[in-house]
Amino acid sequence: MYAIIDIKGKQFKVEKDLELNVPKIDGEVGSKVEFDKTLLVNNKGEISTESSVKVTAKILSHELDKKIIVFKQKRRKGYQKKNGHKQAYTKIVIQDLKSAKAKTKKTASSKTKKTSTSKTKEAKTDK
Repeated sequence: MYAIIDIKGKQFKVEKDLELNVPKIDGEVGSKVEFDKTLLVNNKGEISTESSVKVTAKILSHELDKKIIVFKQKRRKGYQKKNGHKQAYTKIVIQDLKSAKAKTKKTASSKTKKTSTSKTKEAKTDK
């Protein structure tokens, strides 16, 4: 089973026990983080885009990426500007993918049963 989830505007394909480098997440090392923005779920060949899967992950470390050089130049003008930065990221490991789909089906079916029985009672009292 795998899922494609959205973490801070970037999409990642996640499976159980997979290590990822994601944009920096607030939290301490060793704490658990939960992601619920799922875009697609593949469960044994059944692809679904409307399912609600919660992905739990553990933060392993906060690190800095390699330095990125930003060099700006205007030709024949003598203008050159050199800047750079190191992007912060968080290393996480995916612990579990839990489906909350079964719970929502039960509550939805029980609501429809209640409304249908109240309508039949009203119809009997009208006669």
